[in-house]
Amino acid sequence: MMKSAVFDVCVSGNGAVGRALALALSGQGWRVALACEPGSLAPRENDIRTYALNARSIAVLERLRVWPQLKQFATPVHAMSVRGDKGGELSFSAWQQCVSELAWIVDAAALERLLGDAIRYAPHVTQVDAVEGAAAPQASLLAVCEGKHSQTREALGASFSRQEYGHWAVAARLKASRPHAGMARQWFRSPDVLALLPFHDPEPGASYGLVWSMPQAQASQWLAEPAAAFEAGLMQAIRDSDPEGAAQVGELQLHGAPAAWPLAVAQASPWSGPGWVLLGDAAHQVHPLAGQGLNLGLADVDTLATVLREAREREPWRSPGDERVLRRYERARWAPTRAMVGLTDGLLHLFAQNQGAVRELRNTGMGLLNRWSPVKRWLVGHALDQ
Repeated sequence: MMKSAVFDVCVSGNGAVGRALALALSGQGWRVALACEPGSLAPRENDIRTYALNARSIAVLERLRVWPQLKQFATPVHAMSVRGDKGGELSFSAWQQCVSELAWIVDAAALERLLGDAIRYAPHVTQVDAVEGAAAPQASLLAVCEGKHSQTREALGASFSRQEYGHWAVAARLKASRPHAGMARQWFRSPDVLALLPFHDPEPGASYGLVWSMPQAQASQWLAEPAAAFEAGLMQAIRDSDPEGAAQVGELQLHGAPAAWPLAVAQASPWSGPGWVLLGDAAHQVHPLAGQGLNLGLADVDTLATVLREAREREPWRSPGDERVLRRYERARWAPTRAMVGLTDGLLHLFAQNQGAVRELRNTGMGLLNRWSPVKRWLVGHALDQ
């Protein structure tokens, strides 16, 4: 462990975004310090999270040489069904998009473990223990990837506008009695949103990752239920929303205990300043209903790495922490991130309203969009590249 090194970039944070950034910049030859808590590169136990990765995220992981190993812990999504609360329906397929899959559902623990393994062999990355009260490693650029509760962001003077939804995401691993056939399903039930993501564990070809967004009080009640009651309530919720879909899914059984966390929408301002930059949840937080949280973070990594590489090629006199260079990253990421924040937040609030006219309008709109193929293809293509 180097105690007095000078680095080009110090990456603060040990999640998937921080690890990916350290690897990406190391691959370009930058001297990188990865500042994280002692022992935090060790795999997490009982991590039941799943991520839906789009095409751009897969491309990032391929360049980092992580995807070939991760693919064995991933499941392709070939189609998706989205249902409203009064007959509205949207369907998407890889065939319509002329792609091999719409997304890949990956195991969160496997992703972080493989990124951590790659870090250990990266030639230009030095792991530095981030001990409370200790000075950060000396570097031209401080890249803050500490997540939504970042203390460094606050110390840098960046604001963080955060609005709590009052909802929690309940997550679980499920085993199904019927094959999932690569179909992802989502139901807007007002006020909750229920999603089943096809997965390979615990039963290859017949498992799901559950993400169920619901009011906090309701989430607490579900978490307190025994497994049999949770499974029965989940199946009833699906049958009430979509009897045909419930029959296709089959019976669902919990594999391990469910977990939950609070949901919010948030945006930092600014994202960069002289010698520092924010990425991932330290810069923005979105509702998981579109599965775009990590995709936005990996797009941040891809964009910042590209901006730094191009600046070094065209303006070699500029350092990685040059404020003008970092503003290019911020400008490139601001619009697509705001668009995704607006989409997820707008959908959630739209389906939270129970007035008859609003309900009719939103479900009718889903049906019209489902028949308007060019717009539907554009929406999916936009999500694949964020």
